[in-house]
Amino acid sequence: MATDYYAVLGLARGATDNEIKRAYRRLARDLHPDVNPDPGAKERFQEVNRAYQALTDPDKRRIVDLGGDPFDTAGAGAGGSPFGTGFGGLGDIMDAFFGGGTTSRGPRSRVRAGGDALIRVELDLDETVFGTTKDITVDTAVLCTTCTGAGTAPGTHATTCTTCAGRGEVQSVQRSFLGQVVSTRTCPSCGGTGQIIPEPCPQCGGDGRVRARRTIPVKVPAGVEDGMRIRLTGHGEIGSGGGPAGDLYVEISERPHPVFSRDGEDLHCRVTLPMTSAALGTTLNLQTLDGEHELDIKPGTQSGSVLTLRGQGAPRLRATGRGNLMVHVEVLTPTKLDPEQEKLLRELAALRGEDQSHSTRDSQQSLFSRVRDAWNGR
Repeated sequence: MATDYYAVLGLARGATDNEIKRAYRRLARDLHPDVNPDPGAKERFQEVNRAYQALTDPDKRRIVDLGGDPFDTAGAGAGGSPFGTGFGGLGDIMDAFFGGGTTSRGPRSRVRAGGDALIRVELDLDETVFGTTKDITVDTAVLCTTCTGAGTAPGTHATTCTTCAGRGEVQSVQRSFLGQVVSTRTCPSCGGTGQIIPEPCPQCGGDGRVRARRTIPVKVPAGVEDGMRIRLTGHGEIGSGGGPAGDLYVEISERPHPVFSRDGEDLHCRVTLPMTSAALGTTLNLQTLDGEHELDIKPGTQSGSVLTLRGQGAPRLRATGRGNLMVHVEVLTPTKLDPEQEKLLRELAALRGEDQSHSTRDSQQSLFSRVRDAWNGR
């Protein structure tokens, strides 16, 4: 049978903390072995200490109130307190006379931090390169304006849960062949908050937040790339019970450009030149993101050449300066020639000594002859 620790201290159930302390001080002063030499005083002193420990610890006291004994399965071992199991010695006596004690976990708050939100925004290449400001529409939880997060109907307040007495959890004690088994679970009535909302807010249903659609301006810095995220602090989901809002992340999705492609801070494009322009050289008017730019093509430019326009790329996001615009040249060979064009090309080939009747074998023999002559010092 569980010990009645209230009776040990001469108290009734439901005694306050101050009443427990006063009763313990009085009994400890009379029964302490250094003061009372009676042989039975030491055993009585240990009982008083155990009762004090059981009733000043919130968790142990709940077990006592449920009809159990928090020390039922405990035993004093070597090196334990000389005043019995569950008593820490002189420190506990000082706590009893001068204050102190343990604290419980207590109920959890109804106020919770909100979650983060993510939204994707499509931008054109010039918007990611030079930056822009976009108005985006988001659908998130916002603070309920009717109850301002309290969750209660106007003119009402939350009350203490009668099931758990505001502790947010309930305990039960069961006996088994192993001793007492104490189980703790979240209070089913209040959900662990220790409070009940008798009249929930008609706008939010007691949650303290409602969903709403709103428009937010987002400043996109110059130089952002596809897949990057912009963080807007405090623009995410508001927490339940009016808790702080999370963050809103805006993910950039860059649309493909018909002319330019991007590789980090560099831009790439391709221009096609007629064979004659590549051979003789020319000037192209190239339309870049910064406007029209004259591009000089030197005579003899080969297909596959890359011309660099410095500072015409994207800005460096975390540094100064800009990348480059890489212009890839492709020389276009005509596929059809009229008789006059063919005649002119054959005359040009003859003038340049480019006799098309030479076979691959003749070319190889000519190459080997030049290598042989070089070896022989000719």
